[in-house]
Amino acid sequence: MSWLKDLQQGNAGESAIARWLTSLGCSVLPVYEKSVDDGKAPTLFQLNRRLIAPDLCVFTDKGVRWMEAKHKSGWTFWRKGGVFETGINRHHWLDYCKIRDSIGLPVWLLFLQRGGQAKDSPPSPPGLFGAELAELRENISHESDYGTSGMIYWTREQDGGPLKFIASYDEVVRHSVPDNTASTRATAGV
Repeated sequence: MSWLKDLQQGNAGESAIARWLTSLGCSVLPVYEKSVDDGKAPTLFQLNRRLIAPDLCVFTDKGVRWMEAKHKSGWTFWRKGGVFETGINRHHWLDYCKIRDSIGLPVWLLFLQRGGQAKDSPPSPPGLFGAELAELRENISHESDYGTSGMIYWTREQDGGPLKFIASYDEVVRHSVPDNTASTRATAGV
């Protein structure tokens, strides 16, 4: 998949998750929405540093939280552990941890999995999975040096990991086409 297709898939997943959250009554500030789309992640500026910010700032009846939304074609089957796993860039992970520690708001990682199947692997389960950083920190499956800064990986709750099943893939993506009901609720701040 090309860089542009990866970006488009990611944007579609972020939008679907944001609309799904508004359908639940949350208000969502999509931090990835910028007046100049330079293809770079959103940035949080702090004294003497810039951090990669999570995609969404979400307002619920329980307070404010950051949410990083990832859209993936499917889980990776980790043969060594015999489980499905998913992960993120280590540099981004470390920045999200710094944001959580410095601001004190919860930060959630959400993975919208389409349920694809890699060569010679079992079918991958679709759905929206996620957990808060405090739980993710305590339950890293493993790390690798893949990519420019390495990767951090987690497994599903049913495989002993922290990633909980939150919603079905279909439930989340059916909100990817805006409807008046969801946008009215979001505008009203319900």
